[in-house]
Amino acid sequence: MRVRDYLTPRQNILDLGDMDREQPLRIVLERPPGGVDFGLQKGRGSAYETVQTQRSEGSDLSFEFSVPVKAARKDANPDLGGPFVQGSPGQRFVYIDIGTYARQADSCWSRRLKIPLTGITADMITAAGILETRVPGTGKDGGPSCASVKTFDGWKVKSR
Repeated sequence: MRVRDYLTPRQNILDLGDMDREQPLRIVLERPPGGVDFGLQKGRGSAYETVQTQRSEGSDLSFEFSVPVKAARKDANPDLGGPFVQGSPGQRFVYIDIGTYARQADSCWSRRLKIPLTGITADMITAAGILETRVPGTGKDGGPSCASVKTFDGWKVKSR
């Protein structure tokens, strides 16, 4: 289905109707350095928790979660929200906590990786699949990637 199939005629608003208003997302962290904990940040500020914590052994790590989708105008991308999502509309992102931020007390790493949610379109939401992105897990310094992800291919619709 295309986005126009979900638009209400008068309001020109994306109408998800009876569809599940939660969008599943998958972040694949490619080959992060071994011996380091990585986890998905849930919450903001100092009142957050790290969930789905995994210790890397050098192979890919995967984080799956769902976010609420707010209705969107057909000429704008949908707005995603919920406890995993940070930032203001149009600049939303998700954090992966690393090392001590992921509650690994004996780690020499204290980092976060900022995964942008930009580029997610209404067509992708209505495709009814899981949205996946793949990001490098190792930075130029040989340690875990950190800060804002700059080199990634965006989000892609995948089969569940």
